[in-house]
Amino acid sequence: MKQFQFNFSSKEGLNRELTKVKQWCNMGIVSHVVFQIFTETVDRDKISEVCGIIAENMPDAEYFGCSTNGNIISGCWSGSEISIVCTVFEYPTTKMKIMQYDLSEENSEEVTASLLKEVENNSWVKAIELVTTIKNMSMTGFCNGLSKAAENIQIFGGGAFSPDINDKSSIVFSKNNGFTDHGVVFRLLGGEGLHIISTYVTGWKPLGKVFHVTRSEGRRLYEVDGEPAYEVYRKYLNIKNDEHFFNHTLEFPFLYLHNGINILRAPTESMPDGSLIMTSDMESDVTAQLAYGDPGTILESVQEEGRKIYDFKPETVEIFSCAARRSFWGNTEISKESQPFQNIAPTSGFYTSGEFCRTNGHVNQHNVTMVLVGMREGDAPAGETAVLNVDDGEFTGKMALINRLANYINAAFRDLEEAAVTDGLTKLLNRAEIQRRIGERLRSGETMSLIMIDIDNFKSVNDTYGHNEGDNVIVGLAKMLRTGISVHDPNASAGRWGGEEFMVLMPYDLEFAVCAAREMCADFAALEFPLAGHRTISIGVTAAKPEDSLDELLIRVDSALYEAKHNGKNKFVAV
Repeated sequence: MKQFQFNFSSKEGLNRELTKVKQWCNMGIVSHVVFQIFTETVDRDKISEVCGIIAENMPDAEYFGCSTNGNIISGCWSGSEISIVCTVFEYPTTKMKIMQYDLSEENSEEVTASLLKEVENNSWVKAIELVTTIKNMSMTGFCNGLSKAAENIQIFGGGAFSPDINDKSSIVFSKNNGFTDHGVVFRLLGGEGLHIISTYVTGWKPLGKVFHVTRSEGRRLYEVDGEPAYEVYRKYLNIKNDEHFFNHTLEFPFLYLHNGINILRAPTESMPDGSLIMTSDMESDVTAQLAYGDPGTILESVQEEGRKIYDFKPETVEIFSCAARRSFWGNTEISKESQPFQNIAPTSGFYTSGEFCRTNGHVNQHNVTMVLVGMREGDAPAGETAVLNVDDGEFTGKMALINRLANYINAAFRDLEEAAVTDGLTKLLNRAEIQRRIGERLRSGETMSLIMIDIDNFKSVNDTYGHNEGDNVIVGLAKMLRTGISVHDPNASAGRWGGEEFMVLMPYDLEFAVCAAREMCADFAALEFPLAGHRTISIGVTAAKPEDSLDELLIRVDSALYEAKHNGKNKFVAV
């Protein structure tokens, strides 16, 4: 496999590049020659001129392409209006077929069914590459249809775009079917000697609060936490509902779990009723967070996923990267995440309106993501062939500011979140949170025991030694509980029930809880406080029963504690 990459500047320049391609082809065996044309213009006359020159010079070659938000050549943003990638397949067994369809939300099932029938009739197919217009349509049916392909078939691609992210016009085209602004071009690839790998990189991290999507229909996100979805961007990011909304929210998508993986969804516009039009469908009744691009995490992800490409030892690398990533990095920094792959193999691609990648059998439409595809004819060469060198040096300017502000916001939010469920004095869970966890465990039907604790004769400590010493005793018991739980059972929870009373949730049966209670009595009695000396505790223990309500369970453990207190103290009673 041999690849040529170049930018179009003039007819003469293109003719010179095509001469080099023809000379290479004349030197050896060629099975297919295909040109991918990435264009930051939707001017069909300009694109037709390029296509015409290619067809005139190499009439047997195939070509296809799409409009983009930017082109990638030699691993970097090309800065050119039209970029061309020519791949020469050299193995006689390599096969390729290009197909184009009109595409709409209404006919997506028909289109994917027709494609898959073609795939079934050609057992050599190993991968399906696609470029498609999206144009405000839901791609869920399209992705679901493609997911029905045999599981061993790789599926990947990108959505056509325009140089202006606010301009929704876009086109795809191919040699035999011309231009369309509502279509998809598929390239089927396969054959015995052709090997392909695909993966994806995000690097966007969750930011702050977890939201509940309370109402969503297709691409329209109506409500989050019972409020108009726009309120999330107004309240937390101070973004106005105006003509600049898309630009300001592009780098802050929602992150949520879909088909077993984290997916990003960005809003494209905010409607008068406060609903949001998203880049792709979102389900109702899921949890989601705003996400932000963390430069360090992005490059760590590039390093991690890039290792898969490196180990594969491709002869070419193709990239479908979201326009939001170009906006995030800026033209001067965007190549940080794509240029490292040029060290492995010739790397090309474009900036998209959406990215497609098959993972665990599911074809997902991604946003704010970079899809990576490696191709190779023949076996991987032995030994080290390249270096994956990701520049993760210190960030400056905008990147450093984003990094520090995001870390500050997340740390502050964690502090607030912890304060909302923590008792101020003991740093254990407060009563509301430990009771919530008990109720959640009870509803799950899983094994659970409760240990309720009271400090014996605590009033006398306050009356004799003062409230400071009383606080010391309370804190001493809390520290003992926290240390014991972390050592013996990190899945247990301890909380301050009120005053000198504490509650411990144990995810085990009564026998285990009784052993724990016995140890608690002995360990606390061994503690010595500066003024109060040695003190004791009384404990009630019970296990949840299938028929228990929360009130019944809490009353029973409280009764066990009462019995321990009124039968001599410094003991436990299990019921």
